[in-house]
Amino acid sequence: MTKSMVKPRNILLTLKEHNGNSCMTIKQIYNERSAYRSSRRGSDTEMQHLMKLLERDQYIHWHKLKDEDVVRDIFWCHPDVVKLVNACNLVFLIDSTYKINRYRLLLLDFVGVTQPGMTFSAGFAYLEGERLNNVVWALERFRGIFLRRDVLPGVIVTDKDLSLMNAVKTVFPECTNLL
Repeated sequence: MTKSMVKPRNILLTLKEHNGNSCMTIKQIYNERSAYRSSRRGSDTEMQHLMKLLERDQYIHWHKLKDEDVVRDIFWCHPDVVKLVNACNLVFLIDSTYKINRYRLLLLDFVGVTQPGMTFSAGFAYLEGERLNNVVWALERFRGIFLRRDVLPGVIVTDKDLSLMNAVKTVFPECTNLL
């Protein structure tokens, strides 16, 4: 059921429906799901597994290494997004989430807006920190998916994150940055 993307609570309900005497708890479901995912990954670390999946599914991705074997920053986007980013390049929203994952990494999320006002995920970046050089690196990778210099974003919307605002000024100087 995990492989079919069934939520843990629904797995538990199904098991209890099939066997009324079952003593299974939600904690056991989570533990089994974790063991299943680890068995699929094999001896690879989670980052090695992620890199293999990005390669397998032909995602566009870049990464920066620290000490030659530790990934410091990583940017990725789906290959089909490149066409959408270049066709709908007027407005992009860039925001970050802080330390909500188990590795306490910054997740930078790039969201584009189409002409009818629909949104799409344009790219993602896990960053070691919110320092200017990390954010500039991610924005330069994002700029790299634009195929022509004349189709760069017209407007980038951010929050009041100073490193993000300064990085936008550095990488996209011709673009309007709205808060």
